[in-house]
Amino acid sequence: MPDLTQSSVRNRLLAKLCPEDFDLLKPHLEPVTLNRGDVLITPNQPIEYVYFLEAGITSIIANTAGGRRIEIGLTGRDGLAGTPVLLGVDSTPHETFMQIGGSGLRIETERLRQAIRQSSSLHSLLLRYVQAFTIQTSHTALSNGSHRIEERLARWLLMCHDRMDGDDLALTHEFIALMLGVRRASVTEALNILEEREIIQTNRGNIVVLDRLGLEETAGDSYGVPEAEYERLIGSFR
Repeated sequence: MPDLTQSSVRNRLLAKLCPEDFDLLKPHLEPVTLNRGDVLITPNQPIEYVYFLEAGITSIIANTAGGRRIEIGLTGRDGLAGTPVLLGVDSTPHETFMQIGGSGLRIETERLRQAIRQSSSLHSLLLRYVQAFTIQTSHTALSNGSHRIEERLARWLLMCHDRMDGDDLALTHEFIALMLGVRRASVTEALNILEEREIIQTNRGNIVVLDRLGLEETAGDSYGVPEAEYERLIGSFR
């Protein structure tokens, strides 16, 4: 991809690489448009590509045999879709799909593995991202088990807001209910609480963040630890 320059990429991991490591990946990075709902990783199937997101947000979903689903993590331009590859495995029981459409740079799994074998510094950075992502998923479990729905919703909206430009989030009540693993009615009640406090404004299929500090106050200690770990290991989200 001759026209791609490191200074032009928006993905935080690619931007953080040393020039030599970026040059290892550059010939194999393919730009792709990623539409809402696109499945990037299918459960229990070989992971053919790793995606470095430039815009948009993915959801990583855990599924039960009975069809129950819940989001266990998300990523945007802060990271990549395909963390199992970085741990030396070629499939996962979890699904990854686009919750908010965008774009990215994808690389064939084997090409990335070859680059990792050639560069310990590339491998180190990607493993630091795995650590940051692991902290995010563990705190999602903590939040799901110990915080009120409006606190969990505020945390989730902050995480989306961190990874997007502007204050508009294209999200429906039904989708949020799936992500948080709660009834749609519970989502509506929690959104109403935030809207009454003038923290957000909701329209059909869209949420506008009006008061980020208010979201942070509502989220309380459900938000912040994974973000601090990411900044310690990688750098700023925004």
